[in-house]
Amino acid sequence: MHSELLDWRGFLARPPLPEPPRKILDDLAHSPALITGAGGSIGSALAIRLARAGHPGLVLLDSSESSLVELQHLLRSRQPIRRNRSASSRSSGEPTLHLGDARDAGALGELFARHRPQIVFHAAAYKHVPFLEEHPLAAISNNIFATEVVAGAAAEHHAHVVLLSTDKAVEPASVMGATKRVAEEIVLAHGGAVLRLGNVLGSSGSVSEVFARQIANGEALTVTHPDARRYFLTLDEAVNLLLFASADRDRGSILVPDLPNQHSVAELAAFMARALAPEREIPVEFIGLRPGDKLEERLWSSSEHARPLAAGGLLLIQAAQPDPARFACRLAALQASVRVGDLAAALADVSALVPGFRPGRADPSPMNSSRERACV
Repeated sequence: MHSELLDWRGFLARPPLPEPPRKILDDLAHSPALITGAGGSIGSALAIRLARAGHPGLVLLDSSESSLVELQHLLRSRQPIRRNRSASSRSSGEPTLHLGDARDAGALGELFARHRPQIVFHAAAYKHVPFLEEHPLAAISNNIFATEVVAGAAAEHHAHVVLLSTDKAVEPASVMGATKRVAEEIVLAHGGAVLRLGNVLGSSGSVSEVFARQIANGEALTVTHPDARRYFLTLDEAVNLLLFASADRDRGSILVPDLPNQHSVAELAAFMARALAPEREIPVEFIGLRPGDKLEERLWSSSEHARPLAAGGLLLIQAAQPDPARFACRLAALQASVRVGDLAAALADVSALVPGFRPGRADPSPMNSSRERACV
């Protein structure tokens, strides 16, 4: 039982967001691209879309062997390899799959030098909010410092980065959201684009997949709170928005989908129960907000301002940027804390990078005060 087989239009009750014009795909066809986190739900959907459009020079990076192998099977089943091609034609025309970690600066530099991507879709991230509350150092290392490596390598090779971000980065209440907010600032500082998405229906680890698994197992549907609401969009819409965002080359832009309203998570549970098990009465259990959860998310903060773009179902967010020298200093302090495994200091460093963020797991460490003064 897979939630991606559902017709989400009945739940969303809105027209689909616009599809990108052919010109965007044609322009991308002349721009070799790198997708990090290519084995994830959105990364693989984007890879398949570009491969089916005949995109040459597509490089697909992921640290999960099983995810990358599954993506390889999907690519071959949807676009069979023509065995009569020459070896040089195969190497230039078919996607290159690379098993590796986006935090590995040496390996990433070699990828850029060999394949020379001009556009980078950075989708590699840890994303499970309650789980990352228990593993904050891993969240910091992967979500922040992988982004720093990717953005730095892209800048060195004159490539444009599009970061796949989340509404949880807005006034974050979780470690995951705070690390994604810092990742946004890193990409913006390098002149890249940030695309903030809401909850992508049918994606791996999303609440819709949790509900689908619970329905298949005959379990009650667990919802955090009766008033919990989220912005929802489909996987196809997420890919379309990434394609639109790739065409936006304005220096340091934040983009968000132009969505009319949020939807009740409890109503999503009821919709899926009716669609996937109409013959059964499936109870809903309210389990309370988990660590890092909020009742509602926002696509931009009270200090940011949104204005519509001409096309693409996107809004452009205008936000003040931090002082570059102070930001770099605080980022270096965070890296030092993570290197020695000092959790309290690392969380204090993240709090300094994301004003208003208060980690739930540990209080800021007194040792951070000297670092803070040094960055003022």
